[in-house]
Amino acid sequence: MRQHLLDTLHQLDRVAAPRGKERVAAHRLRAWCADRWPHIDWQVLEHGPEGGSLIATHGAGPLLYSHLDTSLDPGDPANAQVTGSTAPVAPLDADGDDITGFGLGVARGPAAAALVAFAGAASGRLLLAGSGTHRRDSAVTGVEAYLDAHPPPRSALVAKSGPPTLLWHEPGALYLTVRVTGRSGAAMAPASATPPGGVLAHAGTVLDELDRWRTAYLAADPREGQTGRACGIGAIGGGRPDKPDLLPAALRIDLYVVAGDPVEPAVLASGLADRLRTRCADTPLRDCAIDVRAEPVAAAAATPADAPVVTAARAAWQDEFGAPPPPLTGWTGSTDGVVLRARGVDTVRLGPQPRPADGDPRRDTLSLARLAAYARIYRRLLDEVP
Repeated sequence: MRQHLLDTLHQLDRVAAPRGKERVAAHRLRAWCADRWPHIDWQVLEHGPEGGSLIATHGAGPLLYSHLDTSLDPGDPANAQVTGSTAPVAPLDADGDDITGFGLGVARGPAAAALVAFAGAASGRLLLAGSGTHRRDSAVTGVEAYLDAHPPPRSALVAKSGPPTLLWHEPGALYLTVRVTGRSGAAMAPASATPPGGVLAHAGTVLDELDRWRTAYLAADPREGQTGRACGIGAIGGGRPDKPDLLPAALRIDLYVVAGDPVEPAVLASGLADRLRTRCADTPLRDCAIDVRAEPVAAAAATPADAPVVTAARAAWQDEFGAPPPPLTGWTGSTDGVVLRARGVDTVRLGPQPRPADGDPRRDTLSLARLAAYARIYRRLLDEVP
């Protein structure tokens, strides 16, 4: 199994698979799998302009799900705004039990374990989906395309990195966009803008109130089930970098919000907008328009803790690791498990725990032995769960 995992990881590492552009990688992986495991009918499900997912079936049994795409494209210079680096990313390498490479956590490590587990199982289905990472667009994701084209399974296993335990409850997520709009002006005449000096000069007021709102939002977390709340500012924008002598009229701030409890996105956005207007009323931003829009990603969803797939996963975990899965509260990671549960599929998530690689945080390090342990659990559950 260790050699199968290493070979699969090297194959995944050879071709970039950024979100929504996985088709080439999916076809190359299909051809490689067909050569290595010819007894299985490997297929590519295409979706969108360039998306693609690898699928296969052994017949009855649960769906084993992971995804092909990585959060970022290592070859895209624009990602330096997130990573802080434009240097080439080193290829996958192995050192003893450690394997290190780009995108191992999201999600090549778990995807390799899922693929190898499926190849050795006698039951179940496999979906390595394109467009599995959260991104702001209206395109159909790989898991949605799969569920639209195939009967839903009774149960599913989500192979993705996460906490060292089982997850049967995952939070929902949404994006919030804050816009503060005044009047444009010229940098050489600061008073020509509204507010004087331009809206960007007063971004600190907005950011400070957003921090206060975030603190209150997190403090109100009811900690339902295994999940919790989280919130972070992921992007700030305004003006044109190639024309900084113009003071822009608008400031835009984008937030990612996680909620394990039921949250109404429109109500959350409206409350935040009211709060910002009150804060800015006594500042130079008083004459600016303030708007907050919500874009839902998914709602929180849970599988019953006594569902067959959860019960079987507990037993498999106990046998593999020698102890029951640890209890968990306050988890804030949302995956396509919420999509599967929304379609009525009992779902459990489990996978390895990566750590940032020494010297380059764009790369992850995983334990190969631990990855093999999860692959054994996946294979067992494929054959045991209906």
